[in-house]
Amino acid sequence: MIQAGVVGFKCFLIDSGLDEFPHVTEEDLHPVFETLVGTGSVLLFHAEMDACGCTRSVQSDVTQYETFLQSRPKEWENDAIKLVCKLCLLYKVRCHIVHLSSSEVVPLIQHAQEEGAPLTVETCNHYLTLVSEKVPDGATEYKCCPPIREQVNQDLLWEAIRSDAIEMVVSDHSPCLPEMKNLDTGDFMTAWGGISSLQFGLSLFWSEAKERGFDVQTLVRLLCKNTAKLCQLDDRKGTLKVGKQADFVIWDPEEKQTVEVPMIEHRHKLTPYLSRTLSGVVHRTVVRGRTVYERNKPLPPPSGQPILLEVASKL
Repeated sequence: MIQAGVVGFKCFLIDSGLDEFPHVTEEDLHPVFETLVGTGSVLLFHAEMDACGCTRSVQSDVTQYETFLQSRPKEWENDAIKLVCKLCLLYKVRCHIVHLSSSEVVPLIQHAQEEGAPLTVETCNHYLTLVSEKVPDGATEYKCCPPIREQVNQDLLWEAIRSDAIEMVVSDHSPCLPEMKNLDTGDFMTAWGGISSLQFGLSLFWSEAKERGFDVQTLVRLLCKNTAKLCQLDDRKGTLKVGKQADFVIWDPEEKQTVEVPMIEHRHKLTPYLSRTLSGVVHRTVVRGRTVYERNKPLPPPSGQPILLEVASKL
């Protein structure tokens, strides 16, 4: 797969919820790291780990968000990332933490990076925008894993962005059939874990970032430049430069919009951002010089292409 140009590989350190995608253990990971040494490939981690094998039982009201939050503690993320840092330093294989939620582990990440670990980290707009204290009872559209945490945790994630410990902000777009969200019962514990937000990512980030003193250059670095570099596509994507692909948006950073169902482009419209007013409105999206989205107009036919690395001759 590496020789075919596959960019990287993802694994779960905890039950993924899908039988066809089982989680891996430290024992499983050593031969994987040995295989990836020297390839330049990247190993991505869903970094939660029930280290003691004692998945927390639920005794409280399953329609209250706090019940779900307590069932996925920060310790699970902290323990998983400790393992990733150890293996990353041992093998010097590129590693990437997807959707970081726990701010407690940021000092460990920074220490590993300072020691030479080729480790990168992302967080998501929902962790930077939503807080656990404001999740209504039964509102399972807010459920994701790792979970949305407290306001103080969110503030520390923003500080980690300011210090460059967190280098990317992504959507982790995870839609599902509405019935998988248990809208009839409001049961957080058995609802699908995932948030739909891809369409609004730029506006979500900018709405919060500008209030905290970040500029457009920071936005470009976190959402475009560093994500392209992670995928080894920075030779063709991530910045506007002669010779690179013409991928860009035309947007108004001052214009506001309120999220309403008719404007949502993804198939299933359930999202925690309904009725939320956001700053920054995208008017057109251009990919490889071709308009793929224009506000208030029908979407054109899909024009996506597989994106593979030209690495076969180098291995």
